[in-house]
Amino acid sequence: MRIYISNSKSESENTFNSHNLDGLTMQREQWGSRFGFIMAAAGSAVGLGNVWKFPYLAGSEGGSAFLIIYIAFMATIGIGLMMAEIAIGRSSQLNPVGAFRKLGGAAWSWAGGLGVLTAIIILSYYSVIGGWTIAYFVDTITGATFGGSAESLGSQFGALVSDTTRPLIYDIIFLGLTLAVVIAGVSAGIEKAVKVLMPLLFLMLIVLVARSVTLDGASAGIDFLMKPKWAEVDMGTVSAALGQAFFSLSLGMGALITYGSYLDKKTNIRSSAAWVCFLDTFVAVLAGFLVLPAVFAFGFDPSAGPGLTFITLPAVFSDMWGGQLFQAFFFFMLFVAAITSSISLVSIPVSYFTEQFRMSRVGATLTVGVIVFLLSIPCSLSLGIWSGHTLFGYGVLDLLSNTVDWYLLPIGGVAVSVLVGWVAYDKIAAELTNQGELPFPMLIVWKWIMRVVAPVAIAWVLIGPLWERLAAAA
Repeated sequence: MRIYISNSKSESENTFNSHNLDGLTMQREQWGSRFGFIMAAAGSAVGLGNVWKFPYLAGSEGGSAFLIIYIAFMATIGIGLMMAEIAIGRSSQLNPVGAFRKLGGAAWSWAGGLGVLTAIIILSYYSVIGGWTIAYFVDTITGATFGGSAESLGSQFGALVSDTTRPLIYDIIFLGLTLAVVIAGVSAGIEKAVKVLMPLLFLMLIVLVARSVTLDGASAGIDFLMKPKWAEVDMGTVSAALGQAFFSLSLGMGALITYGSYLDKKTNIRSSAAWVCFLDTFVAVLAGFLVLPAVFAFGFDPSAGPGLTFITLPAVFSDMWGGQLFQAFFFFMLFVAAITSSISLVSIPVSYFTEQFRMSRVGATLTVGVIVFLLSIPCSLSLGIWSGHTLFGYGVLDLLSNTVDWYLLPIGGVAVSVLVGWVAYDKIAAELTNQGELPFPMLIVWKWIMRVVAPVAIAWVLIGPLWERLAAAA
């Protein structure tokens, strides 16, 4: 965000929203178009988890039965919380800390602070993994990681992540590209980047899916994903679908509050949120049609998690006609998915530092970059020379990732739903209807989803796994 102190009426009307802070008029950048905002929000939501987590979950938790439950959660709790976060941002025109404080009072500042902290923690390991995508793209082009058995490719992956310096070099490259986009600003940097990157991601994904579903034996993977297996559906399936819907939309960390704060007052928040949810689901389903048919066509295990991306799929590509080209496409697509999410994560603390400490956008972005890189060092080394050192039984990267998924994001989600449902309902409802100009027939339904359904459901995401871990420990 660029900050200007100006009395220029034309500049303020055409480019910025303004708010008063300590007696000074602070001019705030806006998205240049609704399309740009939707692409940015979709980029925040679409990430690495769409590729390596959703396909297996859908196949192992009931096929299309899981998909139906997942879409139901996306269309209710997911879209409801997304609308709420965007509305919080646009109503306040502030970063997450300032937004919670403005709408809920000083006692709510902690919730915004939690979002800023969560974003920095996520970036500390996400940038490491994003660096891997660049490494694999480069090595695919050179042929260094193309061809061979799953065992040899697994050894290559192990050699990469356990290396002391190479992952950190790619980490710096990934972070540098992210920071360069954020430094350029909202409309000139983030919006211009996502307008190119997100359509490119969709196009590459469609090309890869077309190749995957036409492989001999691909039908087994399609059946694994799409065949409804209602007998396998239980509360674990419901919990998995709810957790995936919540985590895949980047909820609970302030990204959408930050992006929403740059949104003009005329944009329809509800339809924009619906588009973002649709695109996120669309990418997840396409990822399923990319991964599972290819994996089943060559007889590999679809439950390999991150190994599915960096070991199993390269082995599949090596047995495929034109495999090197398709593998390069795949890892570039994965890089795009990673960097668009990373851009949104960096934007959260940058927005906070520029407003709270009056830092320049360049200074705030570089400060965040330094903090994240320093934290990313132990994350990367925990897979190599520090792999024998654990805390609570986990290495640094796994510990931070689990802390975010199990605790920080769910707590942030509960805070959002309680704030909009009980504390600042009237202000947020007015924002969702553009001050009464847009009819919202489902407003009463949304109100009670935020007041009751969402907090209870997210609490289950928080408490359910915790209870299971405590029971296992006992």
